[in-house]
Amino acid sequence: MLAARMRAMTGVHWLALFALILVSWMVLFAMAVPAELRDGARIFGADFIASLCNITPDGAGLVRMFGMWGLMTAAMMAPTAFPAFATYDDLSHAASETNFAALVAGYLAIWIGFSGVAAGLQMVLFRAELVSAFGDSRSAVLSAGLLVGAGLYQFSAIKEACLSKCRMPMTFFMQHWDEGPLRNGLRLGLVCLGCCWALMLLGFVGGVMNVAFMGLATLIMVFEKLPDLGRYVTKPLGWLLIAAGIVRIVTAF
Repeated sequence: MLAARMRAMTGVHWLALFALILVSWMVLFAMAVPAELRDGARIFGADFIASLCNITPDGAGLVRMFGMWGLMTAAMMAPTAFPAFATYDDLSHAASETNFAALVAGYLAIWIGFSGVAAGLQMVLFRAELVSAFGDSRSAVLSAGLLVGAGLYQFSAIKEACLSKCRMPMTFFMQHWDEGPLRNGLRLGLVCLGCCWALMLLGFVGGVMNVAFMGLATLIMVFEKLPDLGRYVTKPLGWLLIAAGIVRIVTAF
């Protein structure tokens, strides 16, 4: 079943989505190159990409942060929605008025909005000297607060409600099919945001430009949305995050 589904992901719309994710990860990796190697990257014309990491407390810095968060959300969140996208693709063969691109556009629009909020938050934290120019926390209190907050959110009714929809994409689309692909994409994005916003903000703890952290977080969010495996991830992850937050604040003093 899974093998057949993977073989079916060869249409132009799937290839475009895979290309978006791949390019996003490649650019993020280039942005995360250590500072001592960025001078060498300029020889090959990559100075603009490197400059995206240089956060300044002004409008230009905010735009760069917004671009960086936009790449992060595309790279990290699109893979978590693969089951929903695949379900929609299957339904499109038996239904009219489907548009895969509009669905994905609606989904990403929600996360682009989140990127703007996250970039603004990073600017505030940067000006308060609570995070570095690379977005990682300089404050034990901030780190502990984000960890404990994300851990507690794992047990919330909102998180559970959003996860239940992500884990049953067929039911989700059948309930809202008449709204059209764009509105379905927006609704799917909101549901996904309800699942993952707190985990995404842990980038301030693990390092916004830490590719290893981003990769691990992506895998966790993918597993959490799987119907069979997810229920074994959510609450243990919550306890782990709470414990990590407590350890962080205790060891800081």
